[in-house]
Amino acid sequence: MTPPGSRTGEDAEDLDVEEVLALVNDSSGHAARGHAARGGTDGIPAPPRQDAHAPSERHRATPWPEARAVAERAARTAVRAARRAPVSVPLGAALGLTLATPLDALTDLPSFDTSAMDGWAVAGPAPWSVRDEGVLAGHAAAAPLTDGEAVPIATGARIPQDTTAVLRTEHGRTDDKGRLYPTRDVTTGQDIRPRGQECRTGDQLLPVGTLVTPAVLGLAAAAGYDTVTAVPRPRADVLVLGDELLTEGLPHDGLIRDALGPMLPPWLRALGAEVTSVRRVRDDADALHEAIGTSEADLVVTTGGTAAGPVDHVHPTLRRLGAELLVDGVEVRPGHPMLLARTTETQHLVGLPGNPLAAVSGLLTLAEPLLRILAARPAPEAYTVPLRDGVQGHPYDTRLVPVVLRGDQAVPLHYNGPAMLRGIAAADALAVVPPGGARPGQEAELLDLPWASGGIGVCFT
Repeated sequence: MTPPGSRTGEDAEDLDVEEVLALVNDSSGHAARGHAARGGTDGIPAPPRQDAHAPSERHRATPWPEARAVAERAARTAVRAARRAPVSVPLGAALGLTLATPLDALTDLPSFDTSAMDGWAVAGPAPWSVRDEGVLAGHAAAAPLTDGEAVPIATGARIPQDTTAVLRTEHGRTDDKGRLYPTRDVTTGQDIRPRGQECRTGDQLLPVGTLVTPAVLGLAAAAGYDTVTAVPRPRADVLVLGDELLTEGLPHDGLIRDALGPMLPPWLRALGAEVTSVRRVRDDADALHEAIGTSEADLVVTTGGTAAGPVDHVHPTLRRLGAELLVDGVEVRPGHPMLLARTTETQHLVGLPGNPLAAVSGLLTLAEPLLRILAARPAPEAYTVPLRDGVQGHPYDTRLVPVVLRGDQAVPLHYNGPAMLRGIAAADALAVVPPGGARPGQEAELLDLPWASGGIGVCFT
């Protein structure tokens, strides 16, 4: 018998993460629509396979919507291969996870008749004689009331047997003999929360696939849980590449501050990952090979080194490791030289450009859909908002432009160059601007930033 507080549902041992993911997609009616709106898997052919062993083979950059779909497909393949089992997680560590079993009530809520207000529990018609000792929350049940009797009671306290109603403090008065009178009509059962008003033992409170929010944690605790059964977080290692990066102080002598080391781990956590390590790797091919080759994470994220410069070692290292390139460049600005590779059957690498805003573009294009599938999170609903101002577009590529929301419009922000973070730091979302640009008033799809949309695991206080 499963002990109270650890109940995982009758089918808990029969579900794996792939099955949870299927239930999430089936139950979130917007999932398929979101994929279609974003250029998802339905009706889109897989991109040409790019062999990492053939660097001279000409490849094409992947269109932005298709790149996101490729990342989703890759994650689903990894989920099938890994056959990960759900895990039992204490409530304090479950925020942001996805329920792998239904949350069924382990008790009636409330579990006994309780007072909804401070006041008096009264029996029969007025006036009432008032007992000296009141009833407080958390205390044993008081003696039954008789007609014409009242007892002071606190919110949440157990209702004495034979109580007719609760009279609120502000709705009662006493005379000089201490008798209690109502100042307005009293109806049977008023301000009493009856046992089982919210749920009965065994009721399903939340289905498989529910994202664990603070409110879900509160409901689980109220329903008697100490742990929940959830999809484990995918593990991510972050490799920050570059000899030119400083970890403290002001830039000097051609050296610059590392912006991605502090930014990427919390961003990845907000996307559902457990960041298992953050390593700084010098511009050395052997060091990069060792760092990637020894990682046991589900996702390796690298920064910089994805182009073809003299110290851009990511592509040669992937060839050396026998990795399969799934996406090698994306038709998006900023972030064009991002990449996605399958390094093992269950591990992927997302290569982010070194410029900060370009790296953000890579996160939202490749890492977000991949981590979302690995974590079995429901797909976001695609939505559009009219742009207040026109946005210059790229002739051929999609642009991702930081915006703030003002009323029913999205206002494009300045400082949106590949190396700039000033715009994204003030933004609520990124607007997806199609090739050729967008005119004032034109509807644009928005990609919410995790903290702007009530993201899980992000706290700035």
